[in-house]
Amino acid sequence: MFDSIAGRYDLVNSLMTLGLDRTWRKFIVNQSELKTGGLALDVCCGTGRLTVELASSAAPAGRVVGLDFSENMLAVAAKYVKQFPFKENITLVHGDAAKLPFPADTFDCATVAWGLRNVPDISLVIKQMARVVKPGGKVVSLDMARPTVFVFKDLYWFALRTVIPALGRFLGRNKDAYEYLYSSARLFPPPEELAALFSETGLTETAYYNLCGGIVAVVEGRKRF
Repeated sequence: MFDSIAGRYDLVNSLMTLGLDRTWRKFIVNQSELKTGGLALDVCCGTGRLTVELASSAAPAGRVVGLDFSENMLAVAAKYVKQFPFKENITLVHGDAAKLPFPADTFDCATVAWGLRNVPDISLVIKQMARVVKPGGKVVSLDMARPTVFVFKDLYWFALRTVIPALGRFLGRNKDAYEYLYSSARLFPPPEELAALFSETGLTETAYYNLCGGIVAVVEGRKRF
């Protein structure tokens, strides 16, 4: 499915979020605590937008690895990375988030944006991310949430169920993929439950932050020293 929408994914995403996705990416990078010269892993990196944002934070000497299961998404990411001044500091890897091909205690942080909602086993992916992060490192997720404000939440779900699939059909040329967005958002754990899953995998200092009225949320945890 993601292979089929890779070419127009960023356009639809920017329109769908009214450009706020840029701000959200900056927030997740800030929460990751990635330092200059650090090494980060971006799981389910997609078209590489967050990967490049991480690399900007770690530049000029830091490195970032972006991993995704979709080859077409990685192809788009490769083109996007070429425009980045520190492109040599980014490595793109085709791989499975549930079987990360990296040794334990490798990365200073691990991020995932719009990814946990699409994996068969959320807990397994969180465990894998925690495994490859160094002690004291952060695991941070950005994904769909559930607005609670009266009226606004109804408008949100209405738009996600009707407007977004229409936009996806017109611009992304794949209505089914954006209908999946609604169904997957409905099934995805709310941020407080996702934070609990982070704790259950052994991560500490777990927390969540609702952004833009609860449209999306950032969930984080720290690997024990």
